[in-house]
Amino acid sequence: MSFIKFAGLSPARFLVGGFALVIILGTFLLSLPIATAAGGNTLINALFTATSAVCVTGLIVVDTGTYYSVFGQVVIMFLILVGALGFMTSATLIFIVLGKRITLKDRLIIKEALNTDSIQGVVHLIITIIKISLLIIFLGSILLSIRFVPQMGWVRGIYFSLFHSISAFGNAGFDLFGDFQSLTAFAGDYLVSGTIMSLFIIGGVGFIVLLDIYQKKRVLRYSLHTKIVLLLTAFLLLSGTLIIFLLEYNNPLTMGGLGYGEKLFRAFFTAATPRTAGFNLLATDALQSASLFFLLLLMFIGASPASTGGGIKTTTFALLAASVRALIMGSDEVVFWEKRIPLPLVLKAITIIIVSLSLIFFIIFAMTITEDKSFLSLVFEVFSAFGTVGLSTGITPDLSSSGKVLIIITMFAGRVGPLTMLYALTRRFRPTGLRYPEERILIG
Repeated sequence: MSFIKFAGLSPARFLVGGFALVIILGTFLLSLPIATAAGGNTLINALFTATSAVCVTGLIVVDTGTYYSVFGQVVIMFLILVGALGFMTSATLIFIVLGKRITLKDRLIIKEALNTDSIQGVVHLIITIIKISLLIIFLGSILLSIRFVPQMGWVRGIYFSLFHSISAFGNAGFDLFGDFQSLTAFAGDYLVSGTIMSLFIIGGVGFIVLLDIYQKKRVLRYSLHTKIVLLLTAFLLLSGTLIIFLLEYNNPLTMGGLGYGEKLFRAFFTAATPRTAGFNLLATDALQSASLFFLLLLMFIGASPASTGGGIKTTTFALLAASVRALIMGSDEVVFWEKRIPLPLVLKAITIIIVSLSLIFFIIFAMTITEDKSFLSLVFEVFSAFGTVGLSTGITPDLSSSGKVLIIITMFAGRVGPLTMLYALTRRFRPTGLRYPEERILIG
């Protein structure tokens, strides 16, 4: 038995359809009277919440902690888990538990979902990813329970610990603290905020990188992919911390009245969370306009491939930067540490960026027509949705139905990947080996 019953279904269409199916199921469950504290939910709010959870975004139109019942919150938690692991990882786990055979075409889809180069060992990779994920979530829950259990009691404390560990590792940004406050009440609690930050940073570097670090131990033996991800992640975190620290240092609404150490920690957290985490220690709507504009770049880059995060991915950005460097240096090859990157990968990176920016531009244009909000707030909302970040200046609950649909589309495209969406909607042309004559044109 295969994942696919229809021979004409491409891997891209199957992945897009799989995520859509999970969202539809989540929408149905969140629409049930039992899912909300008041006993009722609108279809658009249920769809928005289900999409945000499956796409591990964290944008919310209603407060998760107060609007949804325990049943609704548990549904959201499982939707986050499926979205974080990925549809194919979750489906493979179910097939393994049921003792079903994983066919060659199934392996091709897993390869597409994990963005790997080969189908060899993909099932073993899936099992390892699940083990690593569950271990990290368990350890995060233990650390959070040290604070939550004494405050809330055993049952509620453990429940809160598990929910926020899953949400943090999944880079989802959902919380149960109520009143849309995220982690602002725990800004000075380094155990809670530090644990959650560690979880979403680990989840954002990607399963392939975690596995590479675990297996090879020594830095010199890491794959080129792992080296690029770790180096660029460190650079973005450190440079982001410095810029946020300087921009918000004297802002009385964010860090102006804090001590030097507190400012540094909150700047680091604020620089890390746009990498698709969605939790915040500082009120986003109180940040300087320059800080919000800088966060757009971090949200657009996002996390790394085969991770729980979104965005164009760190390696895509690295390839673009290396391509610019190669052109300036007069080279026709993109090279990292004496390793040449194949031209098709460079073209793929450029395509991802162009398609992503085109989608973002279109959604922003449409939002300016449907929504009566400030331009920067709308731009920030769209970039946050595309990067599956979940940060907002506070306009999400006030969006019109049209605006919510536009953000739903953006979150979905950001999670499954703009290129995968494009593949699913079009028929891919396969070259036959024919080469056309070359002619130059003027550019620039």
